[in-house]
Amino acid sequence: MTDETTYRAERPVDRAAVLDVHTRAFGDHGPKVARMLTALDESDAALPGLSIVAERDREVVGHVMLTRSLLDAPKRLVDVLVLSPLGVLPELQGRGVGSALVRHAIAAAGGDWPLLFLEGDPGYYSRLGFEAGGGHGFRRPSLRIPEPAFQVVKLPAYESWMTGTLVYAEAFWRHDCVGLRD
Repeated sequence: MTDETTYRAERPVDRAAVLDVHTRAFGDHGPKVARMLTALDESDAALPGLSIVAERDREVVGHVMLTRSLLDAPKRLVDVLVLSPLGVLPELQGRGVGSALVRHAIAAAGGDWPLLFLEGDPGYYSRLGFEAGGGHGFRRPSLRIPEPAFQVVKLPAYESWMTGTLVYAEAFWRHDCVGLRD
């Protein structure tokens, strides 16, 4: 395997490899994450061009997906993005593939979206521009998400009145992929 990684929009032919990446990347939780990803992809939360793969030697080695969710703001509901899942084959983790996927995802979000949320390790995501959501007037969709893990990056279409509670797309709930369980 070479060290050259390319990044591009996912194609239908990539689906089996993408599911394999997440199954392997998430260990015991991999099958559940793969089922959630399939449900997201089949829902109206999926958006063209916002599912990105990392490829080496014509093999998919990583994947990230941005999906539509809602922010329940005082003025009105606002369409926002959620970054999830992000997965890289275990043997390539820690080599910058995941970080590059996140940067490509932020760039792909472009100027049409106001906010991009995720739940994850603040030590990892803060260096990619994410900040704790609670400090910006956002509320987590579940108390099972540790406050520091609930993160956001403001995108060009953001306006200061856009505060409130994040409401995940239904597939996250149906597959119990919100927050931490005991």
